[in-house]
Amino acid sequence: MQTKTGVLLILTTIIGVGAFLYPFFTITTPQASFGMAHSGDAPLILMVLLALCLGVVVAELETGQVNSKTIAILGILVAVNSVLRFIPGPAGFSAIFFLPILCGYVYGSVFGFLLGALSILVSALLGAGTGPWLPYQMFATGWMGMSASLLRFLKRYPRAEVPALAIWGFGWGFLFGAIMNLWFWPYLLAPGNMYWSPGAGFLEALTRYGIFYLATSVWWDAGRAVGNFILILALGRPVMTVLRRFQRRFQFVVL
Repeated sequence: MQTKTGVLLILTTIIGVGAFLYPFFTITTPQASFGMAHSGDAPLILMVLLALCLGVVVAELETGQVNSKTIAILGILVAVNSVLRFIPGPAGFSAIFFLPILCGYVYGSVFGFLLGALSILVSALLGAGTGPWLPYQMFATGWMGMSASLLRFLKRYPRAEVPALAIWGFGWGFLFGAIMNLWFWPYLLAPGNMYWSPGAGFLEALTRYGIFYLATSVWWDAGRAVGNFILILALGRPVMTVLRRFQRRFQFVVL
């Protein structure tokens, strides 16, 4: 990864983290509601995220790290992955997380982030639904794909690749839900010990969120976690073989 690309990816992550967390510092009175969650700033966050994704691609093109073949492969995989979102499944299961994890592992962090984020965008435009939650889904799925590159040392241990990625996907099934809840949780200002309270300390807020997550999300996220685990365990090896064959045949440099 080139320095310019790395800086842009870090900046994207910082902006994403800030977008999730800033309501905790700005909401001071219990007057908000779920319907108001990011209704005013989500379009701006979406535009900034798209600009940063474009900036990453341009930076890679300028340094010669990618070429038209790389962009073509990314476009094909975004299209395929966007359709996978519409495969039905139990609870929070979605097949859209399968390819970002594998591509982030095989092709690198930048490719994984772009595939995850852009797949969510395209699938939303195809009918999955758009709303103020969209940029937050793009950030979270992009991070899922990007983080899989941390396991690339396992290429020295081929037999461990698929089981490790399956466990990684299982963990991200829960982590994705835990992250996504944060886009609206501070707006759910209501009585009770599982809602955020302005002025609450870090430990109190963390305890309240833990109760909220266990009460509302954990079983839903379990469907996503188990789905990721089964898909990667069953299809991870042949899909990675195809991805690596694409790389050798079209001779493109991973992002």
